[in-house]
Amino acid sequence: MRCSFKHERALWKSGIEIVAGIDEAGRGPLAGPVVAACVILPQKFRHKTLTDSKQLNEPQREEIYAELTANQLVCWTSSAVEHDEIERINILRATHDAMRRAVRALATAPHHVLIDGLPVRPFPYPHTAIVDGDAKSLSIAAASVIAKVTRDRIMRELDALYPDYAFAQHKGYATELHQERLRKHGPCPIHRRSFYPVAEQLQLLAS
Repeated sequence: MRCSFKHERALWKSGIEIVAGIDEAGRGPLAGPVVAACVILPQKFRHKTLTDSKQLNEPQREEIYAELTANQLVCWTSSAVEHDEIERINILRATHDAMRRAVRALATAPHHVLIDGLPVRPFPYPHTAIVDGDAKSLSIAAASVIAKVTRDRIMRELDALYPDYAFAQHKGYATELHQERLRKHGPCPIHRRSFYPVAEQLQLLAS
């Protein structure tokens, strides 16, 4: 299915004028924050290449991010929940908190929100959850790009603080390179200590 305004258009036709899309980046990595973004696109918005950020390469994401954030008709926000908060409340709750914070920070309150994945409860606005929504809804796709680019930039900044781990390359995901550096250097302060294999390395260091 091509990424489109199908879901937004159904809401607009029912009289719901302001529809936002929301998505996250960073649920799976072993280190760093989880980031959510929320986007309201104008109804006449068009884009030839916007889709799920996972289907785009880094230059494409950066280009689309620049276009979206420079467009004065696009209302958007992003919110990050850091690794220590993820450890305290777990990754699912942290992701939902990031989503709630992002939507509450919008300059324009939405009438309805389209969320990638499963429902978020509680949530401050009426919402519809769409599995694989980032590949179906342009609003969610826009949020996925902003969330992904925002988080990648954070991880490049953290790479400068912790150069031994090559965060700029793998962005904290459990790649072979990351796990090799983790075994060599042990966890650093931004690692999620409850995530395997970080927890495994901590056990080895304690034994």
